[in-house]
Amino acid sequence: MSLHAHQSSGDLIADRRFAYGMALLAEADHEAAVDLFKQTLELVPQWAAGWFSLAEAFEKSDQTTQAIDAFKTCLMLSPSDPLGAGIRLERLGWFDGFGSVDGVGSAEGVDSWHHKNAAMTPAYVSALFDQYAERFDDHLTRVLEYRGPDIITSALEAACASHHRRFHFAAALDLGCGTGLMAKAIAQNIGFIDGVDLSPAMVSLARKTNVYRTAFAGDMMSALQDNQQAYDLIVAADVFVYMGELALLFSAAKLALTKDGLFAFTIQSCDGDSFKLGDDLRYHHSETYIGKIAALAGLTVTSLEPCITRHDAGKPALGFVVVLSHADSAHD
Repeated sequence: MSLHAHQSSGDLIADRRFAYGMALLAEADHEAAVDLFKQTLELVPQWAAGWFSLAEAFEKSDQTTQAIDAFKTCLMLSPSDPLGAGIRLERLGWFDGFGSVDGVGSAEGVDSWHHKNAAMTPAYVSALFDQYAERFDDHLTRVLEYRGPDIITSALEAACASHHRRFHFAAALDLGCGTGLMAKAIAQNIGFIDGVDLSPAMVSLARKTNVYRTAFAGDMMSALQDNQQAYDLIVAADVFVYMGELALLFSAAKLALTKDGLFAFTIQSCDGDSFKLGDDLRYHHSETYIGKIAALAGLTVTSLEPCITRHDAGKPALGFVVVLSHADSAHD
């Protein structure tokens, strides 16, 4: 999904050269694409999309140092980072992912670019899914064989059964609700559900399902911290792959839950005791990490089971489906 291929620089000659460069990039003629993008930027040196494409061409031609410099220039020109230069820098080892943006400096706007705990900025995630919204459901379910909502629903049913409680939730919150696939999967087991997603286009489609009480475009942390509603279920299906550090969000989720509430989600998995950015540009979290930050937030792991929520490039994306509850819940 290219976020910049159809952008215009405002200069017709530059746009023509850029289009040739993109065609060469698609044909894997990376060195020639580098030349075309350099010619483009001679005409429009302040065009962030041109720098992003030059960086991609450098990266694909194994010129890593040049790629990093070009992605950094893109980031400086567009600090909100709707193109995703930050996540590419993290993959190349430049952005450390733990609260610092090495080498950018303190120019105004850079702090707003950095989301503190992840290189994927709200502007990037919103742009990514706005342009994906209309074909999202079909691509996800038919091509990627996505099963996240059904897996979460089954995990919740099992968790309720193990604690001898009714499989029903009066008030639910769907984090990163997308087009509403999660809400539709669990609709018969909830009184009402609210949804939040960074992508306005996704939220527009979610509202059309008529499953949500409310659905709005916004940040998950704000939804958890600012909403006066207490929820006895919070779900996040295939959402945390777009976040690295989750500790603050877990703490906010705990405060937004009723005492008997459950917090259920899927993640992609990795070894070790932390998280990492995968080659698929999605974050992978370890079982140890989830247990650690759950405990710090005052949450207990009710269940954590291996799962495959989707396929990527024909291969299963290995992960976990997790259900958390209050550490002081009567169910523990």
